[in-house]
Amino acid sequence: MTQEHLHATHPAIVTRLKRADGHLRHVIGMIEAGAPCPDIATQLLAVERAVSEAKRRLIHDHIDHCLGHTGPDDLAEIRAMTKLL
Repeated sequence: MTQEHLHATHPAIVTRLKRADGHLRHVIGMIEAGAPCPDIATQLLAVERAVSEAKRRLIHDHIDHCLGHTGPDDLAEIRAMTKLL
């Protein structure tokens, strides 16, 4: 990651994703151990929400810090980024 693309919020996003990674590994263990499907689905929902929140924060950070010039290219990129939310 180059310094120009490193933002103050990125370490928190990385921490959130590492936590989600550990949680996902736990879910895999649940499946391998034969845990009940409703329990697995609940834990998968938690992982999905954690990843979605990390993505949302990354996109908002990008819009706030990288697209401040409001030129025509920025507007197109903002539109493209919001489709990922």
